[in-house]
Amino acid sequence: MTMESEVVRYERTGPVARVTMNRPEYRNAQNSAMTYALDDAFYRAAADDEVKVVVLAGAGDHFSAGHDIGSPGRDVDVSFERRAGLWWDHVGKPGGESRYAREQEVYLGMCRRWRELPKPVLAQVQGACVAGGLMLAWVCDLIIASDDAFFADPVVRMGIPGVEYFAHPWVMGPRFAKEFLFLGERVPAARAQELGMVNRVVPRDRLAAETTDLAERIARMPRLGLALTKKAVNQAEDLMGLRTGMDSVFGLHHFAHAHNAEVGGDSLAGHDARSMRSPR
Repeated sequence: MTMESEVVRYERTGPVARVTMNRPEYRNAQNSAMTYALDDAFYRAAADDEVKVVVLAGAGDHFSAGHDIGSPGRDVDVSFERRAGLWWDHVGKPGGESRYAREQEVYLGMCRRWRELPKPVLAQVQGACVAGGLMLAWVCDLIIASDDAFFADPVVRMGIPGVEYFAHPWVMGPRFAKEFLFLGERVPAARAQELGMVNRVVPRDRLAAETTDLAERIARMPRLGLALTKKAVNQAEDLMGLRTGMDSVFGLHHFAHAHNAEVGGDSLAGHDARSMRSPR
């Protein structure tokens, strides 16, 4: 069973659904078209009783280079159906009102919904997993990375305290979260595994096969048991402050956008996709 769209592919093999971001020419940078196509795919997997486990992958050399801040397909001024909340549409709104409404919907809101998908989701990560790409990996329950994968959130160079889905202190611990953000450097897969952010690191040529094998093994468990176990761990994480922490940092994130626009006329502090690439 397959479904293809411009930006996302969906296929099911037995009990495993594979959702693949499909903008390899732009390192799977996320525009709103991709975000809503991902939402469609996750809904489809949730509704299909034959699906026990979902794999999220990225086509090409990289998992995701983050938010689209410069490709020809960037669609920040395009209106999409609101699904994550009842806040009004961002199109036609001035300044910070537009940015807040859009990012609450397509980034923070969507990621929170995907985290609650009642089936295990495995991230299959190769190459770059940067900024907004981290959000997509972090909503997944397990992360399997290739040995050439790397992780980074370099947005402090924009004056912004991390991406909208601010899970840093929970996925890597507060001490390293500060280093990760302060420096904006690439963290290789092996180091990410040491920090507990990545479950397994495998050779690049074995990544898809190893991820599929793990997904199939998980799929042998009872569906409800998997759903309840996932909910139990997510609830414990929320009791550790994840959800309320995200709410507070989302406000700081938008204060930073507003400050950039106030002092420089650009909410991204003059940066584009090229200037945000961190050195090896």
